[in-house]
Amino acid sequence: MYFDTHAHYDSSAFDTDREDILAAINNGGVELVVDPGCDVASSELAVELSRRYDFMYAAVGIHPEELQDNTPQALLRIKQLAKEDKVVAIGEIGLDYYWDKQHKQEQKELFTAQLETALELDKPVIIHDRDAHGDSLEIVGRYPGLRGVFHCYSGSAEMAAELLKAGWYLGFDGPVTYKNARKQVEVLEMCPIERILIETDSPYMTPVPHRGERNDSRMLAHIAAKVAELKGITAEEAARITKENGMRLFKIGDFA
Repeated sequence: MYFDTHAHYDSSAFDTDREDILAAINNGGVELVVDPGCDVASSELAVELSRRYDFMYAAVGIHPEELQDNTPQALLRIKQLAKEDKVVAIGEIGLDYYWDKQHKQEQKELFTAQLETALELDKPVIIHDRDAHGDSLEIVGRYPGLRGVFHCYSGSAEMAAELLKAGWYLGFDGPVTYKNARKQVEVLEMCPIERILIETDSPYMTPVPHRGERNDSRMLAHIAAKVAELKGITAEEAARITKENGMRLFKIGDFA
């Protein structure tokens, strides 16, 4: 029923019970999951999980917080992994000026290199943009052939409008359920339903009413319910439409 388009089951937070959790989420109505890597090691684990579980797919990439992986060898390995059958995107890639304001140029170079890999391989991208909205928008604007999603969208409604006009998807996570999430709710309200993806970012950003607990894909129901509330549709419709959106973007199943 649900498609969690962004969940990190490669995370060490799942080391003690990963198999049990993956069995539980699949039995709990989650039909599809994309696990995006954040460096070479986590990308390799995401690919391995996609091989072992029919319902799981992988994305591969180097996150802006992992600049130590910005080497020719690492980028070549990401490119090799991206050619695996169940790797559906390049990601999680992007810019993060919240954690690192000192290496903006290095982040931009890493981001750009991976966007060009995505274009070369005809893969969509999963973009991390934290406190770097202007630069993120400017850089993706250089590549009109790109497609993808701004994961856990946190920019303005004005930026969202520009991205939507260019054909991007926006990902919404647990924060849309938080009481102080005015900006995220405003963007969700204006975003066309056919451009919405729902995500958990597990094990992070757990939605209300489970905030503070470890997140997993079963929590996606709370995000789908928020989408349904704001769009005036049923939760079942929200789940179906967002699942089809993800399958279309990542070329899965009937949308391949």
